[in-house]
This record gives sequence, C-alpha cells and structure tokens, in this order.
Amino acid sequence: MRRLRAIMTKEFTHMKRDPRTLVTVLIMPIMMLMLLGYASNTDVRNVPTVVFNQDNSRASRSLLDAYRSTGYFSLIYEAFSNSEVNQYIESGKARVAITIPPTYAQDLASGRQAQVAVLIDGSDPSIAGTALSAATLVGQAHGAAIQLKQLAARGQVGNVSSVLDVRTRVLYNPDLLSAYDMVPGLIAMILMQTTTTLTSFAIVKEREVGTIEQLIVTPIRNWELIIAKITPYVLVSMVNVLVILLIGTTWFQVPIRGSFILLLALTGLFLIPNLGLGLLISTIAHTQREAQMLSMPIMLPSMMLSGFFFPIAALPAALQVVSQFLPLTYFLVIVRSVVIKGTTFDLLVPQVLALCGFSVLLLGVAILRFRKSLD
Repeated sequence: MRRLRAIMTKEFTHMKRDPRTLVTVLIMPIMMLMLLGYASNTDVRNVPTVVFNQDNSRASRSLLDAYRSTGYFSLIYEAFSNSEVNQYIESGKARVAITIPPTYAQDLASGRQAQVAVLIDGSDPSIAGTALSAATLVGQAHGAAIQLKQLAARGQVGNVSSVLDVRTRVLYNPDLLSAYDMVPGLIAMILMQTTTTLTSFAIVKEREVGTIEQLIVTPIRNWELIIAKITPYVLVSMVNVLVILLIGTTWFQVPIRGSFILLLALTGLFLIPNLGLGLLISTIAHTQREAQMLSMPIMLPSMMLSGFFFPIAALPAALQVVSQFLPLTYFLVIVRSVVIKGTTFDLLVPQVLALCGFSVLLLGVAILRFRKSLD
C-alpha cells in the first residue's frame, strides 16, 4: 500500500501542476452532455419563410395565419416578385417560399379550387422533409375547413374535401438525398479539423523539441515566420478539398452547380480564421497534448451548433445565438450554396464579411500573442 500511495500521490501532483488539462478533462463531459441534450433535436421549428401574397385578401391572410400557427414556419420575409422570391431562397435567407396568386379569394368564393405554390429549399433534407410534410398537411386541413364552412352556410351536407390545392416543389435536391447535404458539409468539417489541429502544433512542437530558441535568434521577422509556418498547411488543406470534391462528384454523384473558382477562393478565406485559431492555441499550450486538449472544447460546439449535424432552426434560441459566433456556421452556408444551389458571390456577401471579420480577429490576436511569447 505504501508503494501504491506513492505512485498515486505522484499522479495527483502531476494533475495539480497541469491545471489547464485537468479543467479541460472535467469540463468536456459537462459540455458534451449539455450540447447533446439541447442540440440533438431533429424537430425542426420556425423555418425562415418568405411570402409573396399577390391577393392580399382576408382569405389569403387567414391561410398565412394557419401556416404561422403551426410553429413550423416563421413568416419573416415578404417578397413582391417571383425573382425576389428566388433570391431569398438562393441566398439561404429563407428555406420556404409561399406564393398566393391574385385570384385566390375569388376562386374560393366561386367554389373553384384555389392553388397555392410552396417552394422548398432541398439543400438540407432534414428541414426540407419537415417543411414539405407540414406545408401539405396545413393546406389540406385549411382547405377542408373552408369547404366545411361553405357547406354549412348553404345548409348542405356532403363529403368534405379540400378546396385548396397546395402545389409543393423541392428545389436543388428533389429526391432529398442526404449526400447533397453531407458531402459539402464534410468539406467544411475536415478543413476545420485538419487546419486547426495541425496549426496548433506548429509553435508547440518547436518548443518541445527545443528549436524555438534557434528561430528566435534568426534574422527572420515574426510575420515571416508565421507565414512560413501556415503556408504548408494551407497547401495541404487545398489538396484535401480537391480530393474530397473529386470523390464527392464521382462516387457520391454530388454535382457542383456553382463556380469552382469561387468555391476555392472562399475555401481559402475560410482557412484563415482556422489557421489563426490554431496559432492562438499554439501560443497558449506548452505541449502538443495540451494543444490537442485545448482544441477539443472548440471543435465540439462547432460540430454541434454550426448546422453540420443538426439544423440551426431546431436549436434553442440561446444556442442559435452562439452559432453565429462560429466561423464554420458561415462557411457551411457558403459551401452548400455554391455546390448545391450554384449561388453567386453577390448573394454570399454577408457570410464572406463574417469570415473576414473572424480572420482579422483570430489571426490578429494570434500574432500579438506570438510576438509576446518571443519576447
């Protein structure tokens, strides 16, 4: 027992001397439990929806109230033309578009079947499947209620059928294939993991093997050293992108509908905040093991809250706010929009500006800490 106590005392002493790793180990299970408990929700609610109401009658507003009351659709955008509707869908601001024709109320009043068009963004099959089912069921229920009211007003009794014809159309991914969503998402996830993890080892490895002092005394400038450190990881990451795209298009049959040059350019932009994050971790950690432990609390929220595994619309409101502070959230929109929808640059400006902000912030802080650590 004396020997066992001695060894156990030594291990507890090591834990005390490495409090950051100990805290990380204790926090990770709690973080995993909280994130999985709140984020692992496939019940999609409040899907962003754009409305093109050409009728603007009481009957059309009643239909929109029926969609709003379900909780599945959040009618937050209003369009005034079909081109504007397509722009909302293509940019990703809206996942569903409801178009009501100008003769909607007139058709109902005359006893004819009224038609309503519902366009659904199929780039995310989980959201599209829920929206497709909900749109059809709401239309059938609302139409049956109108028919029942009309029969009661006439004092007639008969079979109740829907006087409303909801014509749904799934865009970009009509068959709701999961590969269309997963393959572009994997590009973003693999890039984030490889660049952040490998770059976080860059300075730590030099410190562990004892060559950091040799770099300090060389005439190389700080910014030159940082560029020289991150450039190989950029090149390796771009090769990864090309390999993933090749496998995705040939094996999984996922078409690239947008500009390939635009995709590569914005992928390069996404690498910058991840490289900055990796360098920042590298300036904080003292060993490669510690760098790996510090990167885990960042990787886990990014995977769970960015929309890679679970739709952001299904997250609680507080976690949706947290997702806006993750670079992966914006790049997932970019890569899925370019690959699946063929979206052009002008519709991706908000996501590009967000990535530029993350790049300046993370890389700037990393450079400042790196300079400080060399003093």
